[in-house]
Amino acid sequence: MMIPEEGKSKEEVLKELKLAQQNDARWEEGRIFSLVFHFSEEHSDLVKSAYNMYIHENGLNPMAFQSLRKFESEVVQMTAFLLNGDDNTVGCMTSGGTESILLAMKTYRDKARKERKKKYFIPEIIIPDSAHVAFLKAGEYFDIKMIHAPVDKTGKVNVKAVERRITPNTIALVGSAPNYPYGTIDPISELSDLAIKYNLNLHVDACVGGFILPWLEKLGENITPFDFRVPGVTSLSADLHKYGYSAKGASVILYRTMDIMKHQLFVSVNFPGGIVMTPGLTGTRPGGAIASAWATLMGLGQNKYLENAKKLSEIVQRMKEGIQAIPELEIVGEPQGPLFAYYSKSPEVNIYAVADLLEEKGWHIDRQQKPASIHFMINPLHEKIVDEYLSDLKEAVSRVKENPNLAKQATAPVYGMLATVPLRGMVESEVRKIVENIYKNTGSNINLEEQNTPDNGLTIIKKLLGYFLKK
Repeated sequence: MMIPEEGKSKEEVLKELKLAQQNDARWEEGRIFSLVFHFSEEHSDLVKSAYNMYIHENGLNPMAFQSLRKFESEVVQMTAFLLNGDDNTVGCMTSGGTESILLAMKTYRDKARKERKKKYFIPEIIIPDSAHVAFLKAGEYFDIKMIHAPVDKTGKVNVKAVERRITPNTIALVGSAPNYPYGTIDPISELSDLAIKYNLNLHVDACVGGFILPWLEKLGENITPFDFRVPGVTSLSADLHKYGYSAKGASVILYRTMDIMKHQLFVSVNFPGGIVMTPGLTGTRPGGAIASAWATLMGLGQNKYLENAKKLSEIVQRMKEGIQAIPELEIVGEPQGPLFAYYSKSPEVNIYAVADLLEEKGWHIDRQQKPASIHFMINPLHEKIVDEYLSDLKEAVSRVKENPNLAKQATAPVYGMLATVPLRGMVESEVRKIVENIYKNTGSNINLEEQNTPDNGLTIIKKLLGYFLKK
């Protein structure tokens, strides 16, 4: 596809944009349980206005746009205060949770190289099996060996298993608050004890929980300690564009002191274009994301965050009670907060077949493996759909139980098969080929029917299934 010779009118462009949205998930109706975080229409108007005011400004140069530096500094301070930091706590804004995690891992690698006076050694970082995939990306990008530790039946990392994996090359430990798959909070205090005992860094991935767990705790919920009150925690990541309800992409990476963060900074003094300094991975940083994050925190304030947390807690409770009232279903682990997953404890009910039937009803379902389960991230929009969802879920479970053949149809065997295929390297190889094909320059128009992946990878998985069946 080429750039049109003559530009289209504003009306034509907006019409095509609207048309392209028709196959997107219907998040406004509460039919999706991930990806979108919406507080209210009034708040969205504020976020859009703030973003548009700074749509051309660039956070790359804080001296040119001092207002953005002020906003970023205050966002970091407010986040640090929320997560019980002190006057020594430092950090910066990033493009999202993945960048925040990448930066923390890169920082600990470089810190270890300097402290141990070993520039070329393979550092090791111990992560739970449930840790976000961004940690694996950091390992691949920065030549860090990520050592996996198992989680127990509660969905939390096994601390004794973590300690057994510590070696002379270990430079850091990782815990989640909460993890994405199960919504459980790792025993951060126990990981802190290990970090102090072995003189290791400890990063807490609070990308999801950073802007919701503190409010739930203020409401009296028993939240596992995870922030800078835990002495061994040396860094925290928290996403503003999740339960902070800012515009994408906005996250914060925090460090206990500048003695740690200084290893994150990039400085070049010999570039012909001048001296360059960047705190994160990117050069250009959208001013709109920074400004809207500041506007969000200032516009909502503590009281609205507390009101939202109370509403989310009530929605989650209703959902959990409704799911647990269905005898064949069970909640995974011991989740805290608005994330959780449920699975089938009945051999007669294939959870992926249940997901298929729910999607026939118009729900956008996030399927998981280890265990086979359905994933939730609850938001205020879901208040209006709880009863409808639970009714559809109960009906779907009954239909699958009465019709065992449903487990052999549609996408149910696809997910079930790929969760148990032993040749994981072959699976990865085929996924890479498919992704390469999606992004390569084909010289022709993109076929949205072929490229659309409405359930986080269904198209890819269908192609993979065909590949393995041919084998």
